[in-house]
Amino acid sequence: MSQTAMALSLGGLTFLLTVIWGGPMIQVLRMLHIGKQIRIEGPQRHITKLGTPTMGGWLVVIAVLAVTGVLHLVSILSDLTVMGNSTLLPMLVLLGYALLGAYDDWMGLRRERHGEGLRARWKLFWQVLIALGAAFVLKYGLRAPELYLPNVPGEIPLGVWYIPLAAFVIVGSTNALNFTDGLDGLAGLIASTAFATYGAIAAMQGQVFLERFSFTLVGALFAFLWYNVHPAQLFMGDTGSLALGGTLAVVALMTGHWALLPVIAIVPVSEVLSVILQVTYFKLTKGKRLFKMAPLHHHFELLGWSETQVVQRFWLVGLLAAMAGVALALI
Repeated sequence: MSQTAMALSLGGLTFLLTVIWGGPMIQVLRMLHIGKQIRIEGPQRHITKLGTPTMGGWLVVIAVLAVTGVLHLVSILSDLTVMGNSTLLPMLVLLGYALLGAYDDWMGLRRERHGEGLRARWKLFWQVLIALGAAFVLKYGLRAPELYLPNVPGEIPLGVWYIPLAAFVIVGSTNALNFTDGLDGLAGLIASTAFATYGAIAAMQGQVFLERFSFTLVGALFAFLWYNVHPAQLFMGDTGSLALGGTLAVVALMTGHWALLPVIAIVPVSEVLSVILQVTYFKLTKGKRLFKMAPLHHHFELLGWSETQVVQRFWLVGLLAAMAGVALALI
């Protein structure tokens, strides 16, 4: 079996396993009354989503950790090397941000600041701490390529600047995907497309284990989308969006093509930029708004687009951007 066939097979296996236990997980979340809180100032059509089970990111995280963990055990206990130690870092980042996101989701459900979750400064503090740890391992543990640019031969060394830049990329990606998670299927479609893209780039580089890990994530995300497409039966919450955003950045950094992340993940980048621009414009103009609402997907909803139109059109843009990213990686 070729390396690519193996990676795709792992994605298919993960999809089947995740779909099977997705239904029981939804029932458990409903029994525990872990339901979505809706922003009062958001589009009124979202009120119907009130109470939909959240923290569904565990559906993806547990499946990926279980499959990759078993593959690591197989590698240790036999002569077969089906998963390498290089994937331990993205696995740990996936788990670390999932735990942070789950705590944030839980606080939003249970504390007096109902629906608001963990305070922003503490959330950012833990995001940065995890990111710095990952950046340190990338540079001194995995010795990942520091930077590749299109049409520039060879690796570009960054020296001491690599760690703060890598940490910034991880934190930025984490929050960008978090802002993208607001419509049924949107974050899952965008994340699966981005992971598939970096899985292809890893395959071109001969990073077999990173390719397998990426497509394992794609399979789990497809299974999550089985329950998350409109009308959603399950939301990923910060449990999923923080974990997937941070892990995507680590995978991109491991390929050295992290400069292409704003292209490949153009939708999450646009979402977070819309929030930054909205807040800045609001303060400079003393109350005026640049968009009808931020993040960007809500702006298009208020322009009259249906939820499915926004999701499908944003995904089409994401697919085109992913194609452009692969093309740039080949230059």
